[in-house]
Amino acid sequence: MSGQNPGDSGWFRYGDPRDAESAATAITERTAEQPQNWPAEAVRAGFLAHEDEYYDALHDATVHATREAVQTRETSSGQQLQHSVAAMDDAERTANEIAERVVEWAGSLADGRSDGDDRAPDLPGGVDGAHAVADWIPETPAEERVVSLAERAVDLDAERAALRSFVESHAPAVAPNLAEMAGPVLAARLLSLAGGLESLAKKPAGTVQVLGAEDALFAHLRGRGSSPKHGVIFTHEYVRGTHPENRGSAARALAGKLAIAARIDHYSGEFKQSVHDDLTERMATIRDREVGE
Repeated sequence: MSGQNPGDSGWFRYGDPRDAESAATAITERTAEQPQNWPAEAVRAGFLAHEDEYYDALHDATVHATREAVQTRETSSGQQLQHSVAAMDDAERTANEIAERVVEWAGSLADGRSDGDDRAPDLPGGVDGAHAVADWIPETPAEERVVSLAERAVDLDAERAALRSFVESHAPAVAPNLAEMAGPVLAARLLSLAGGLESLAKKPAGTVQVLGAEDALFAHLRGRGSSPKHGVIFTHEYVRGTHPENRGSAARALAGKLAIAARIDHYSGEFKQSVHDDLTERMATIRDREVGE
């Protein structure tokens, strides 16, 4: 920095001690070739009147910069995808729980209903039962409540479907290779379990293989169970649809390629067909064993 005042490279050079936002921007964007006595330089640059004020201003600016960084992360596409798949699971679980209560309650009321020829309809279980009860025309205060509860289950089921559509449409934009290989919903689950794409990209294949099976893994480490062969990747057809004797090999093959796909998505973001072709060939080899068995 020949001929230049060292203070010119300080984060405080063009800032205002009363403006945390501009100071935070300077901290994240400005650089210096070498360390300096920055409190003294800040005073020399006219940023502050006394050196002891420097650290208070630096604290305020760095806290503001950190808060903005966290907010940016929380509003990123990847983070929204993680929230969406978690909300989808919450909506599905809650809808099923409410529907179970609705079907049981409605069954106790069905014998006394006067609409239709069948006074004791055989309600289907789960959310389908809630849909059926939601179509009732209530005749008593109790039926008003059960119909209202059924409508809540139906609404939650509709929200679950809408959230799934959101995940399916957004996952390919966040992680194109991972979404193609795992399917959008499983890809979103892996991102959620790992804590984001960057974290998933840094995990070894063995960890990817057992994501979602942490309880079983910890039990194994304590000597209370066998080592899990897979976590949420079991829902993938390559694992679930493979003969039980070969599922361990299938899970390892899939996890290895998922780890590679996550790294490609994080570091380049470009779709790479070859990694998908490699997985297809590997799975064909594993399933060929079943033909000969």
